Amino acid sequence: MKRSIQLFTVAFFSFLSLTVDAQKGNAAGSLFIIGGGDRSDSLMAQLVKKANLRANDYIVVLPMASAEPEAGFKLISRQLAKFTKATIRNFDFVKDASNNNRWIDSLSNARLVYILGGDQNRFMKAVLNTPIYAAIHNAYSKGATIAGTSAGAAVMSKYMITGSQLRDTVYKETFDKLWTDNIQFAEGLGLLPQVIVDQHFIKRSRYNRVLSALAAKPNYVCIGIDESTAIIVHGEKAIVAGESQVLRFANPKGLSKTSKGLLKFKEIDFGVFSSGDVLTLKP
Repeated sequence: MKRSIQLFTVAFFSFLSLTVDAQKGNAAGSLFIIGGGDRSDSLMAQLVKKANLRANDYIVVLPMASAEPEAGFKLISRQLAKFTKATIRNFDFVKDASNNNRWIDSLSNARLVYILGGDQNRFMKAVLNTPIYAAIHNAYSKGATIAGTSAGAAVMSKYMITGSQLRDTVYKETFDKLWTDNIQFAEGLGLLPQVIVDQHFIKRSRYNRVLSALAAKPNYVCIGIDESTAIIVHGEKAIVAGESQVLRFANPKGLSKTSKGLLKFKEIDFGVFSSGDVLTLKP
């Protein structure tokens, strides 16, 4: 019994250390965050190059956000296989829980982890407060590239946008009004310190949603990534890749609200970036 307690204590504090490293931007790995939509061959080639796959390295796909995990895995496998001969594994922790213990160790040692799109809430329900969460952080701390698209992009943040509104029960791709206390967050993976990601950004005109997020978390940077576009993150900097643009919102000044709860800003930092541009992830 004493031995079990000691092992648990070591594992727990090791996990805390990995999580703190990720939240401080000290992890050895990188993030490849795609805003959804089509993934061009050139974008996938950049992802494989960034992962720097060596002999005996392998890729793990996490499909738990997807409503069609098998189909999603087959599609991303075909795309990645154009640029690497590395083994690509499908770890659906929801469908086949019997493999969890064996898969956790493999996930911790993966060189590239890819999180499919779908529903970010579905993904975090399967991952939060489980060894899966710790294994992703472990891989990241050891130098893995953690990639995701759409919902797989949203989960990178500590405060993840769920897609739901607190003051409007009807789901919309963006918000109709700039209200205070309207955006709903949930806990994400926390791989991005002080950054909130929104995806499909220009395509779905999600400006109202991200401004609502910035008002709720004014000390954070909000990043809107358009479809077929990615940010490649290492430390406190991100490089834009892909076909469209990335928008950065930060440092709201004169933040207030009307008596009816409408948001007001005097000004904010705002930038639009395209492929090859570098942006800072610090407020």
